[in-house]
Order: sequence, then C-alpha cells, then structure tokens
Amino acid sequence: MKDGIETRLHVDAPLAVGGTVPLGPDQSHYLKNVLRLGPGEGVALFNGRDGEWRAEIAAVSKKSAELAVIEQTRPQRPEPDVWLAFAPIKRARIDFVAQKATELGASLLWPVMTRHTMVDRVNTERLRANAVEAAEQSDRLTVPDVRDPARLEALIEAWPEDRALILADETGGPPIADVLALHRARAITRAGFLIGPEGGFAEPELDRLRKLPFVTPVSLGARLLRADTAALAVLAIWQALVGESTAYHD
Repeated sequence: MKDGIETRLHVDAPLAVGGTVPLGPDQSHYLKNVLRLGPGEGVALFNGRDGEWRAEIAAVSKKSAELAVIEQTRPQRPEPDVWLAFAPIKRARIDFVAQKATELGASLLWPVMTRHTMVDRVNTERLRANAVEAAEQSDRLTVPDVRDPARLEALIEAWPEDRALILADETGGPPIADVLALHRARAITRAGFLIGPEGGFAEPELDRLRKLPFVTPVSLGARLLRADTAALAVLAIWQALVGESTAYHD
C-alpha cells in the first residue's frame, strides 16, 4: 500500500490528527498474533467517512490495542451508488458473493427471499465481516451496507422508485450492455441489480417485476449462469461500462 503501509483496518471511530483509536479483541489479535506487529509500526485506517489515515500502534496486547492517528493519506471521495439484491445461496458461495461484490464496488448488499430460494437463513453478520475484509484488501474507502434478508414482495415495496432496478432475467431481455450504455448516456446515477435463485424466478414473480416502471429486465447472454456468477457478472459489466462515473452524483 502507500508509504510502505500494507495493513488496512476498517474502524468505527472518528479519524483526525492527534486522535487515538481503540481496537477490540479481534482486531488486536489480528495485529499482534497474525501480523506480528508491535508498537511503532504503521497501519492504515478508514471508517467510510473521514478518508484514509496513517496511524501507528501505540500499544497492543491480546485483547486490546490503541492506535495513534498521524496524518490523512487520502480524503474521502464519492463512490458508485450501485446496489446488489440477490437470492442467497449456500454458505461458501454467499461469502464469495459478498467479498467479490465489495471488490467490484457494490454500495449495498441485500439478500432477497424468492419462491425458489433454497436457503432459509442468512448470517448477515458473517456477510458484513466478509464485506469489511474485502474492503480492507481492495483499497476501498467504504464498506457496503448489508441489509437484513427480505421477501421479494417486501423488497419491491421498499425499493426507491427513483433508483433503477435492473433485473437479470433468465428468460430474456435486451442485452445488459445496451441498457447500461443508455444509463451512462442519460447520467443515471442510482441503480441496483436483482439476481434470482438457482432455480430462477417463479413466473408470477417475473410478471410482477416486469410491470414495475422502475424495473428493466436484461439478458446476460446465451448461457445460463449460476446465481453467484450472474451477481459478479452484472457488477463487472457495470464497472466496465459505467464505473466511477456514477460516483459523482447529488
């Protein structure tokens, strides 16, 4: 990373010159026993609000640590405002989705329960932990919000009508590249993707979604993609065609 600092940590505390940041047992254990870091060594900190800061370890033990904030290395900047709503899948693969969606710039992760969803419980704290770790490793200045799981009907009711909802429709639709190119041309800055379960959406679910004015069904190509592949594909295509241009919005 910058200035020879390789370790980045996400913290909740405010960050400012001369401030101190206490760490709990998990992060203290990580610094002391995993990374073998001690007093005087550097760590990069970010909290999603104040940019990135260089800090030094003032004291560290197995159960606690204190970091002294030295200087800001990067100011906070806007990031893309793109949501990912997805039907949850089995444990290792949902962890993978949380990690890679964070790397690809998703600002919100929202598990959605559909008629064909095979998973009935989602560990949102585990999703958040995966998102934090991915943000630390990918040089992001924020961590995506992680929403509690919602039924598809509840997600539709709660979805802001001024946020475009792009539906990955396995039955067909215009190519996603064409839709996103139009979004870029129209400077559409608030968007989200909806990815269905392994068995696909039920026909009544698709019918309802297609009738909503803020929903645009799209095709991801001729091949039938696994749910986790589809989730990462839409975000990768978004980054390629729209990317950081969506970060600059009111």
